[in-house]
Amino acid sequence: MKADCGTILIVDDDANHRAFVASILDRVGYGTREASSGEEALSSVRSDRPSCVLLDVLLPGVTGYAVCRELRDEYGDVLPIIFVTGERTEPGDRVAGLLLGADDYVLKPFDSDELLARVRRLLVRTELVARSNGERRSNAFGLTARERDILMLLADGTGQKAIAAELVLSSKTVATHIQRILTKLDAHSRAEAVAVAHREGLARPV
Repeated sequence: MKADCGTILIVDDDANHRAFVASILDRVGYGTREASSGEEALSSVRSDRPSCVLLDVLLPGVTGYAVCRELRDEYGDVLPIIFVTGERTEPGDRVAGLLLGADDYVLKPFDSDELLARVRRLLVRTELVARSNGERRSNAFGLTARERDILMLLADGTGQKAIAAELVLSSKTVATHIQRILTKLDAHSRAEAVAVAHREGLARPV
């Protein structure tokens, strides 16, 4: 199974554990990157937001709980966060993690297939939520389904001729749709329309 969902950030101060988790995710096609501390994790997410964060609780410096709280405050619910830890296993600790905004809590040692299932479930849920939000926003602007498809492709950096080829339309038809999109978004250029698309959640999640 090849996964096209961006990278998954593995945050743990144990290099062997990070390598083990990365091997599990790499096996099914997920891209990964790693952080060994809370500060490094926050910097990594802010420089290039991952599709999911696997986060240990006990980290040097900033704790996993603090990292989770900061990420939730900055990114809301669009960033899936899973605590993966063997250090704090009391029910109260798991509840605290979930109350801070974690989507799931996995205890070490864990079954590889279970971890993959939990990651997949969260990624699918996040994508469905993003699509739903995008549809509501596109409805607010009065965009048709075809216009939304074209706007998303423009936001991806796709040119007019390539859009026409991908959607099996004439270039002239695509140009007409783009003009309607500009009018509905009150945008004066394609670049401005793309900026509106990213700001309003009408583009694909980064």
